[in-house]
Amino acid sequence: MPVYKPPGRWPAPPGATVVFLAGSIEMGAAPDWQAALAARLPEDVIVLNPRREAWDASWRQAIDNPEFRAQVEWELDGLERADVIAMWFAAESRAPITLLELGLHARGGRLVVGCPEGFWRKGNIEVVCARFGIPLVGDWEAFAAAAVHAIGVARSPRA
Repeated sequence: MPVYKPPGRWPAPPGATVVFLAGSIEMGAAPDWQAALAARLPEDVIVLNPRREAWDASWRQAIDNPEFRAQVEWELDGLERADVIAMWFAAESRAPITLLELGLHARGGRLVVGCPEGFWRKGNIEVVCARFGIPLVGDWEAFAAAAVHAIGVARSPRA
């Protein structure tokens, strides 16, 4: 299956199923859950993984920094194109950008969220998911299964 990471472009031909792996990265400090999930997804999906191979933590996080802006634009483009947004909040992370992305896409009907006990804002995530009907699971195995299920739902013909 093709897995694309920033800053590279990704093709998404009409009819392709695109999955965006949103969630804890913490500038590389969070576990690489993205690779583990990608390995469980169907071979014919296009996976967008924002975990950049060569992230430079010294980059100034400002709109006039071209490297930083390209990363953020890549993520925003991918989130908008995705048929499924699989969002994992690692318990040991803070994930402020993921919280922002949850708010941006809560109404879109494309999210599946995993948030284990111990995540510092789990209650907020529970309330948002309940309010907007977002599937929420509390452990890794259930999250991986929910992501695969969401792909099947996204591919099913709509009535």
